[in-house]
Amino acid sequence: MAREGVGLFAAFRVLGRFSGHVPHVLRYHGRHREFYLAVAVGRSVHTYNVKKLGIVAVSNTLPQDITCLAADRMLIFASYDNILHAFARNKEVVHTYEGHKAKIHLLQPFGDHVISVDVDNVLVVWNIQSEEEYLQIDFDKATFAVSALLHPSTYLNKILLGSEQGTLQLWNIRSNKLLYSFPGWGLAVTTLEQAPAVDVVAVGLVSGHIIVHNIKFDETLMKFQQDWGPITAISFRTDGHPVMAAGSPVGHIALWDLEEKKLMCQMQDAHSTAIAGMTFVPGEPLLITNGADNALRVWIFDGPGGTGRVLRSRMGHSAPPTKIRYHGQNGEQILSAGQDGTLQSFSTVHEKFNKSLGRGSINKKKSKKKGLKLDTMALPPVTAFASEVAHQSDWDGIVACHQGYITCTTWNYQKTSMGAHKLRPEEFSKHKPIDIYATAVDITSCGNFAVIGMSTGQVDVYNMQSGIHRGHYGKETAHEGAIRGVAVDGLNQLVITAGSEGLIKFWKFKMKDLVHSTELSSSPSGILLHRDSGILGIAFDDFTISVLDIETRKIVRTFSGHHGRINDMTFSPDGRWLITSSMDCSIKTWDLPSGCLIDCFLVDSAAVSLTMSPTGDFLASAHVDDLGIYLWSNRSLYSLVSLRPLPADYEPSLVTLPSTCPMQDVDVSGDEEPCDEMIEYVSPEQLGEQLVTLSLLPESRWKNLLNLDIIKKKNKPREPPKVPKSAPFFIPTLPGLIPRYIPPEEENDTQSKVVNLGILAQKSDFCIHLEEALSGNEYKAPLDLLKSLGPSNIEVELRTLAPEGGGSVEVMLSFLRMIGMMLNKKHNFELAQAYLALFLKLHLKILSSEPKLLEELSKLLMQLEETWVHLRSLFNQSLCVLTYMKSALL
Repeated sequence: MAREGVGLFAAFRVLGRFSGHVPHVLRYHGRHREFYLAVAVGRSVHTYNVKKLGIVAVSNTLPQDITCLAADRMLIFASYDNILHAFARNKEVVHTYEGHKAKIHLLQPFGDHVISVDVDNVLVVWNIQSEEEYLQIDFDKATFAVSALLHPSTYLNKILLGSEQGTLQLWNIRSNKLLYSFPGWGLAVTTLEQAPAVDVVAVGLVSGHIIVHNIKFDETLMKFQQDWGPITAISFRTDGHPVMAAGSPVGHIALWDLEEKKLMCQMQDAHSTAIAGMTFVPGEPLLITNGADNALRVWIFDGPGGTGRVLRSRMGHSAPPTKIRYHGQNGEQILSAGQDGTLQSFSTVHEKFNKSLGRGSINKKKSKKKGLKLDTMALPPVTAFASEVAHQSDWDGIVACHQGYITCTTWNYQKTSMGAHKLRPEEFSKHKPIDIYATAVDITSCGNFAVIGMSTGQVDVYNMQSGIHRGHYGKETAHEGAIRGVAVDGLNQLVITAGSEGLIKFWKFKMKDLVHSTELSSSPSGILLHRDSGILGIAFDDFTISVLDIETRKIVRTFSGHHGRINDMTFSPDGRWLITSSMDCSIKTWDLPSGCLIDCFLVDSAAVSLTMSPTGDFLASAHVDDLGIYLWSNRSLYSLVSLRPLPADYEPSLVTLPSTCPMQDVDVSGDEEPCDEMIEYVSPEQLGEQLVTLSLLPESRWKNLLNLDIIKKKNKPREPPKVPKSAPFFIPTLPGLIPRYIPPEEENDTQSKVVNLGILAQKSDFCIHLEEALSGNEYKAPLDLLKSLGPSNIEVELRTLAPEGGGSVEVMLSFLRMIGMMLNKKHNFELAQAYLALFLKLHLKILSSEPKLLEELSKLLMQLEETWVHLRSLFNQSLCVLTYMKSALL
């Protein structure tokens, strides 16, 4: 992932991924005295504590998705394809076992060894520490295809194998001998589970039968059957209740009473897909289940009838999300609509704040009675939605339209459920046409109104509180073609609609009058309004993007560069960037002020939806055939990122999607050489010789030089300073703005109480520098010295230039030449004016009596007049333009 060091967005982490099709593993930590749950999610293993179902660790990612999982006391074993890895401390890979030719599908830790079976029917026993093969057994696929694996309790060095042919075999791994072959029941074995009793094993068959069998005497103790297909998982309660649970491919769980040998109860729709893993927590009435529907649930059995209720759960979308949007202004919730028909809210802060608003339904009561599988009342998946936090505690704050469905639904974020209203035009209240459906929706910033666009070109307004229809735009329809997007501005003044015929229309929100119509170059596929700045992004069917200013109603920017349908757009909070995703698998960032592409990267699967955080810290994306919501951190907030336009021949690099763990940002300042583009621009001292340049000194250093006497009078203390009783300890310093300590030798000289008149008469550093500069004509040293002094010190230095102050006429001449040099170079312009003004005020009498100085002053006067005339004309020109801009009606 080389690009992450220099791109605008860095992979951060994924939200909403909790489970997959791989069965979970339950582990006990002796020191913590707590049970932990390991779940394979994509390429990494998540570890949760059972107590709170809080994530405690995320393993490093493997190169491919994990297909098999197992664990012993110390290590977690995970395999992908034909390679097996062992994780230590739930985190890093410490062992790798390579040797299988085909994909591994069964794993069983076994003391100091781990057993793996691949789909070619090869069983390998590995030594965990040395990573070497201890034993390899090849089975004939025609007679014994291994489908289940178990180490029976107390059976030393022995494993029990189940086959697709229905037979079972008991092997001694140490001596590599087949001890016994069980004839079986003529049906494929899907799962084997150890019962709480020694010698007893539960065998799950493909027919739905469960055989509780004594393997010591080869006797069947009891037999059960469930009607929902093959047995996917079996588990026994060990808290005193003789109960066995069995999972099915349709998501139901059956609970059997082993004493009375009958079905006790059923937990239907525990998951919406097959039950992948199921484990009773030892000694507790808790059952943990996970499935490919991206759900992880802990059930507690504390009610009458023996049935369980959900105690804790973590769930995301069971089908890929189609639309994601940040909800509210704090950037902590992302609303997501999925193909599974649900609307969910994912928290970027912590998983415990996640909410599910449920599935859309025509009639909630009837839906609940029928259950998930038989529900004919379920609405199709949400295709577009809009949300607003204003008034969300008073009434519904979310409005959504569904795939191929005319009715729009409202949803309540506070109650986490579907809302009270079904919004559809009055003429369709009796019958629902098949070919007319809602295509676009927006909600006003006040949360009072919803604007809905239809496939017929009709645009309606509804009240969110009452659900009452408040009118429509246009005589019958707003557009001739289907509505591709609707947007309301921030002040409820304008409604903007886009039609497939290639028009964008502006309507008065309240009066419903058409204000303006703009013809587009081709048919728009979607629009997005940035309310704060009044900028409208328009995506077209020809893969281009335009930006329209709703004030002037003109297209101000056009971008091209995508090679596939534009799926979604999002603005940065300040409206400076437009970020777009396309079916060409690229995510591009366009800088609107400069009109340039400033960032582009590729992902494995195209992003179907994008949304930028209102706080600007994250970009969130949802992808084709992917259950997660991926967060990308905005690197411009915390590091130096080049925002220069990308070159025309720029080749975007492929970026791996973020994993569950927040990624560490790559430090560019390490071994790699910094990119040429990233060299920080250093401003030169002077942009041009003809330009006047000011110094960077604060005004306090030069502005009040002429008024120092007034300031001193104001600052004069009313009472003489009192000497403190005991003077505090201090380190003696030299006078000046920059504190400098007196070296020890200087300190020794000043300790003498006899005043040395020679020291008083000594010339200052400034005088000495000026004298040297007169011969060399290099005035940098005296100028730098003067710039480092404060106003009072500057006045003292300029006073001492006169003959009566210890100076000379030559030194004064040198000072005037220094000012002349400053005016020539047009550098430190305001300092030259201030220093010259103070000099003239202090030494006017001497200057008028010395012909040398008068000659130098006349040269200075010409320089000053020339510069000032030029400056004054520029000032006047700028003031005229500014006055015109302020007063003229543009």
